[in-house]
Amino acid sequence: MRFHPTELEGVTLIEREPRRDDRGSFARAFCGSELREAGLAHHVAQANLSFNHARGTLRGLHFQVHPHGEAKTVLVARGAIFDVAVDVRPGSPTFLRWTAAELTADNDRALHLPAGFAHGFLTLADDTLVQYFVSTPYAPGAERTVRWDDPRVGIRWPFAPTLVSPKDQAAPLLDDGPPAWPPFEDPA
Repeated sequence: MRFHPTELEGVTLIEREPRRDDRGSFARAFCGSELREAGLAHHVAQANLSFNHARGTLRGLHFQVHPHGEAKTVLVARGAIFDVAVDVRPGSPTFLRWTAAELTADNDRALHLPAGFAHGFLTLADDTLVQYFVSTPYAPGAERTVRWDDPRVGIRWPFAPTLVSPKDQAAPLLDDGPPAWPPFEDPA
């Protein structure tokens, strides 16, 4: 695996290095020892799959607050996404800045997000399957949402989403009040 830091500390683009032959290819989807060597280690407590029927489906921007903060490694098993990480660590020099990467089933990329980052994606293809390796189990009371179109964040999505859940659509804008998020600590 090759690791490419982004402009947001801890958010890292990972390039898998598949071995190819006449049968196809083989690559590690997740390797704890390689992530540890790159300073990105996190314990995998849960592996999640998100299947999305239609191009234009938007999910996010979700995160969990301390002590349930999640580190995530996200990859696409089928289809393609525009994958986004937003720094939601109050006091961080990059608070509310975002970065994005196109992850596809064919480009052998993954995105690693440490705790303290909201995550979301927009599907770029029908029948997209996204896999997450997550450091902490889901804790419903710790979940928070940053609205996907919040002007304070200003994400430049490649096109307007066609399907957003009612929960994500109803998330408050940051200007509706200061975020009451507790400090983040990386549980890794």
